[in-house]
This record gives sequence, C-alpha cells and structure tokens, in this order.
Amino acid sequence: MISGLRGRIDRLMLDAILVDVGGVIYKANTSAATLEDAGTVGDEVRLHTHLFVREDQMTLYGFASESELRLFETLIGVSGIGPKMACAILGRVRPDALAVAIAQENADLLATVPGVGKKTAARLILELRGKLVPSDIVAAGSPPALADREVLEALRSLGYTAAEAHSAVARLPRDDGRSVEDRVVAALQALNEG
Repeated sequence: MISGLRGRIDRLMLDAILVDVGGVIYKANTSAATLEDAGTVGDEVRLHTHLFVREDQMTLYGFASESELRLFETLIGVSGIGPKMACAILGRVRPDALAVAIAQENADLLATVPGVGKKTAARLILELRGKLVPSDIVAAGSPPALADREVLEALRSLGYTAAEAHSAVARLPRDDGRSVEDRVVAALQALNEG
C-alpha cells in the first residue's frame, strides 16, 4: 500500500519519525538505528515502509534501508514478535550482528534486548536459522566483525558478562573506522552510561 516516504523530517521522536511529504505529515514508527541514521529536523529523508494492519489499527513503520525493512518483516513473522519488539531488536542489534548471532546460536546477544528473554531468544534462533542470509556481512567484509569480536574479548577479559559486552558493542556506531582500542574505550563509556 505505502512502500516508502520521501520528504523532510518534521520531528524526531523516541520511536518514530514525522515526515513532511508535500504538506502531509506521516508518522513512521522505527528503530533506534534508523533514528540515528535519518538525520536532523529539516533534512531530506527516504524511508522504506511497511504498513502493519490489525483489526483495530493501521501503523506505518519506516526504515532507512531496504535491508532493515526486510529484516523487520522477517522478525514480525516469528511467533511472539510484534512490530515494537522487532524495532527494539533492530535498534539494539545491528542487522549483520543479528545474522551472526542467529548463525552462531548466540542467545546471550539477543537477550540483551529489553523484553527478550532466554525463551524468546531461543525461539528467534530456531525460527530464523537459515532465513537470514548474511549477504550484508559478506558485502561489508570481515574486518568489522573481527574488530567487534576483539572488543567483545577485551570486555570479557575486564570482567563484563557476555550480555553486557554484546550490549555495549551493539551500541557502537557502525563502520566508524576507529581502532579496536578506541572501540573498547567507546564500549566502556557505553557501559558506564547505562
């Protein structure tokens, strides 16, 4: 029905972007990752959208990339995962890290998402195994994944749990070109902030 929006950012909310498209303002619920990538008020933005329809509501969800939209649609196909939970997962775990976590059956990383416990993480792994094609990982190359592994190992050696380490790495900016040491410092700051 509505497959995308192109316009100016009218307002950024905690979990949504208001987009002015020719004088009509659309609210697109989204993930923290898209909010981070979208820009600021007044910037031009293009969102790939999914219209979620239930008996009592129609809600628009929008994402900065088509791959994030496809992953959102895959996640809401998992029993027990609704759109809000899918956005929380996408905001906490980058798509490439999610594909790796599913492939490696890493329930600890998935359990760092608020509202996702061990049972939900296990269900995600079971239902998504083989469905997430790690093409983004291949396209991006292995150095970022290697750098993230090194940051995880450093945090674990400092006494942080696997869940804490994965949570901190998930909050780091994507492909920022920083050294492993700088990423460890940034992850430690993220852990201290919350």
